[in-house]
Amino acid sequence: MAGWLALWWVWLCAALALGVVELVLPGSIFLGFALGAFAMALVVAFWAPVNVALLLALFAVLSLIAWVVLRLLFKRQSSGARIVTRDINDG
Repeated sequence: MAGWLALWWVWLCAALALGVVELVLPGSIFLGFALGAFAMALVVAFWAPVNVALLLALFAVLSLIAWVVLRLLFKRQSSGARIVTRDINDG
């Protein structure tokens, strides 16, 4: 398994697969994992640690960072919904 996780194109395929899953099941959950896998493809392309636990831990940390950044970016966008503070029946 360590051999497969040390290949950059495996992480790129995982990023694409998770991106497709995000398109099928929207909710911005899998997008963080897809960005984490893409970042892992870059990391493994330039520096390939052999330890499987280190690879998976790094993937988890990068996915968490991507998810937090996405939450902050999407939170800034307003849905355009009005907040009603006064009801017309309040005389």
